[in-house]
Amino acid sequence: MAYLAPSEFVTKMVDAGESKLLMSTRDTLIRAYMAGAILALAAAFAVSITVNTGQPLVGALLFPVGFCLLYLLGFDLLTGVFTLAPLAVMDKRPGATWGGVFRNWGLVFIGNFAGALTTAVFMAIIFTMGFSEAPNAIGQKIGTIGESRTLGYASHGFAGMLTLFIRAVMCNWMVSTGVVAAMMSTSVSGKVIAMWMPILVFFYLGFEHSIVNMYLFPSGIMLGGKFTWMDYFLWNEIPTVVGNLVGGLTFVGATLYSTHYKTAPKRTV
Repeated sequence: MAYLAPSEFVTKMVDAGESKLLMSTRDTLIRAYMAGAILALAAAFAVSITVNTGQPLVGALLFPVGFCLLYLLGFDLLTGVFTLAPLAVMDKRPGATWGGVFRNWGLVFIGNFAGALTTAVFMAIIFTMGFSEAPNAIGQKIGTIGESRTLGYASHGFAGMLTLFIRAVMCNWMVSTGVVAAMMSTSVSGKVIAMWMPILVFFYLGFEHSIVNMYLFPSGIMLGGKFTWMDYFLWNEIPTVVGNLVGGLTFVGATLYSTHYKTAPKRTV
């Protein structure tokens, strides 16, 4: 499990950001679609475990399997490109522009949403026997998650929006730490162990992840959750995307870049 020093893996972060900006539209969409679909399946898996065992910690412990799979397969999550893509512009890499960053973010958002929505439809069919009967216990749980994390925030007004935003910031602090942690090792086992830890933290603490929510909330609506698409976008998805951007870029990307890549001059004695 060879370990790379911070100066080495931060260089890999900048290289990764540059490669994402230069990637074709086709490849960006395909990789984002598959990332959204796999992470959504992991969310369904974790909720199923929690319902069946009654132990949220068990679900949180096993949820990172999806994140590890999509990372090792080279797929892209919006939360990851929020952190990595701007670094190429900050480093003034050839061809790296803010226009390219926004293009990448937009394409990855579309791909992630389409992938998560596909899994949401598939799992809703499974939870309702092809929509021929009421949702099973897992489907009912998914519906209530959507209610509590849209209408629950809305009932508290500004305080609810602030809480949602901070949970989203904290989420991508952890998720992007997982992305970066995977670059610390050159072995599969080392990457998996490094990724697993921060992803477990975010999921168990109930932080808001924009791509996980692209599955949970549309699925919740399909399964009878008493909230609307407008509730979902205004009181979860949009603020969560903004919070994820702030958390990943500030607490992970810019911080590591500024201290391990653009190191300040040493003090003189």
